[in-house]
Amino acid sequence: MSGGRAPRRAAGSALGPALAAGAARGAYALLRARPPGGAATWTRTNHRGEPVTLLEGPAAAAGAALAAGLTPGLPGRARAALVTAAAGAGAFGGYDDLAGSGGRRGFRGHLGALAHGEVTTGAVKIGGIGATGLAASALLGGGPPDVALNAGLIAGGANLLNLFDLRPGRAIKVAALAGGLLAAAGRPGPATGGTVPAGPVLTGPVPGVTLAGIPLGAALALVREDLGERAMLGDAGANALGAMLGAAAAASLPRSGRVAVLAGIVVLTAASEKVSFTKVIQRTPPLHWLDMLGRRPVAGPAGSPAASPGSTGPATHQPVVPGTTASPP
Repeated sequence: MSGGRAPRRAAGSALGPALAAGAARGAYALLRARPPGGAATWTRTNHRGEPVTLLEGPAAAAGAALAAGLTPGLPGRARAALVTAAAGAGAFGGYDDLAGSGGRRGFRGHLGALAHGEVTTGAVKIGGIGATGLAASALLGGGPPDVALNAGLIAGGANLLNLFDLRPGRAIKVAALAGGLLAAAGRPGPATGGTVPAGPVLTGPVPGVTLAGIPLGAALALVREDLGERAMLGDAGANALGAMLGAAAAASLPRSGRVAVLAGIVVLTAASEKVSFTKVIQRTPPLHWLDMLGRRPVAGPAGSPAASPGSTGPATHQPVVPGTTASPP
């Protein structure tokens, strides 16, 4: 790498998260002041009977996408892939946030409905995020095996992070953990495992910390609103941030690492159809402690002591939509 590129990419490592954080905060303030369609469009009532806004999600997606477009030192292909992942996954997630009824959940629920001729908003989102993953992967370049692998990482990451957006702050904590691991493991180099020349993919090394830091900066800038139960990522935010982390993995890990990450995504996604992540977290003391870190105490029934932190049911971060019943995995 030339001496001129090194300082620019070092600056990108620091500036990317800072730009994302500032852009997300600015977008959130702007959306709160002028919510599209009015505040009621984005407001849900949570388990405490308090209003929670979904505007955190579009703000995080917009902030991360803007930072990816402006961060210095990013190769054009990586920049385009990150922006596409954020915009596409955020848009389809937002559509499901606003138009979805909550009556169908998970791949099995939405694809089962589709098999019977019912097109749910979730099915539209699954198809849309799949197309987004493919488009972002194609922008990174590489041969067909790498394009397919990277598309799975981007679309799978979008879906998996959304599965954790069921308690205040949980999805952001999972994103921070995943981003930290990616930053530590991501090696500079092309996204094709060395089987294709660097030119069609990345023209120079981009460490995972640079790419993962952008979605994390946007998410962490809004974590206080999320933990305080004033706002939530919703599908728009969780899908966008998860897709960007998938794109970061696609652009910074060798092929063997990407295969391992995709295998983990597939296993966890399949397990979510049968196993309650919340119950697993609740029964595992270190995970339970981390899950409750920074959260408000969980209120118990009137006249009784507060329910134990992390308990299922009343602790749900999923907004209560009239006419639906939340049944998180």
